[in-house]
Amino acid sequence: MRNLTKSLLAIGASPLVAWQAPPAAAALPPPPPPPVRIAPLDPVAAQQHALALLTWMPGEVRCAGQPVTGGTLRRPLNGLTSRSNLQRPVPYRFAIDAAGRPVSIARNGDAFLPLGDDIAPALATSRFPAGRAQSDCNVTYAPTLHPLAEAPPADLASYTISPTGSRLPPEGWKRLMEGGTCRNRPSPRPLLRAYPDFEKLPATPGVRDWSLVGFDIDAKGQPVKLRIVHTTGNGALDAASLDAVGESRFTAGPRTGCLYPYHRSAATLAAPEKPDEESFRPATSTCPVKSKWAVPPPRRYPENYRRRSIEGWAVVTYDVAPWGEVGNIRVAASQPTEDFGKQAAAMLRSARVEASAQGASGCIETVRFSMQRTGPGRTMSDNASDNASDEDAGAPEAAIF
Repeated sequence: MRNLTKSLLAIGASPLVAWQAPPAAAALPPPPPPPVRIAPLDPVAAQQHALALLTWMPGEVRCAGQPVTGGTLRRPLNGLTSRSNLQRPVPYRFAIDAAGRPVSIARNGDAFLPLGDDIAPALATSRFPAGRAQSDCNVTYAPTLHPLAEAPPADLASYTISPTGSRLPPEGWKRLMEGGTCRNRPSPRPLLRAYPDFEKLPATPGVRDWSLVGFDIDAKGQPVKLRIVHTTGNGALDAASLDAVGESRFTAGPRTGCLYPYHRSAATLAAPEKPDEESFRPATSTCPVKSKWAVPPPRRYPENYRRRSIEGWAVVTYDVAPWGEVGNIRVAASQPTEDFGKQAAAMLRSARVEASAQGASGCIETVRFSMQRTGPGRTMSDNASDNASDEDAGAPEAAIF
């Protein structure tokens, strides 16, 4: 019995060793990720996102329901945007003073307007027949998107001279210079570049005039077959541009279909006459004649008006809290467009008046936006690969009076 017990114990002990779990196997590497498959670009989607030239075309002008004819209605500057970025027609209201100048320009509605910030400035530079002031005037600007390969060459040229965004893509340059050999490599290099005497050329208020000269280059590098290809219509600039290109010299040709632009910076378009500030002061005003600024309003000139050298003014009323915060800001009047009033109001929101015991109400300020120039303000420009400029217009100023 004792031997049997020992045998059972021995047998019972053996499974502890015989059935021990085997050592863990080495971990297997994770399976590789599936290959990334890039779907081909949808040709329709690619075409929709391709850049296009945006132009704005003004429609018929009516005042008090009657059509207005004659004069010059300026087109806004062109822009670049994707072909899927559709724009809507934009209506404007305004008046015409006795000199034929558009005033009190305002947009109908306040929805965000991408690539349309030059519409009001362009309308401000327009002119209508003088003699009789008119009110209740309206005009609508219609947008058009042009594929670069089909865009009007004159509008492409205008964009290269007065760009409002990125540089014109190669597709646009190909359209602008199609049919010539001037872009063939090696490109002709200027050996002598002549320029007009810009100080002697007339300038148009609020408008950058330009002339695009077309020419060929003979085997000796001399420009031949000079002609004005596109222009804003400044005859003196056209003639001076032809003379300047004719006096220039290039590396040996021959080449055909070359283009060279010159532009004249805009003359300052002065603001309409400013009214008496006190005529806008509320009868219940408790404000001193002039506020004492603890934090003066920042002087910021609207860029779309600086670009055209357009001056303006705004009369703004506001209240002041005892601790100096400015509030209840209202634009009482602004000329020649509502944009100067919006800019003036934004400036006052960032300002602060010296603290007082009880604050004030019915305060009033006139903000004048003026261009400060140190010279005659003329500009010359080459193409995108060779720019030169002698723009000497001084910094614009927004001042409170």
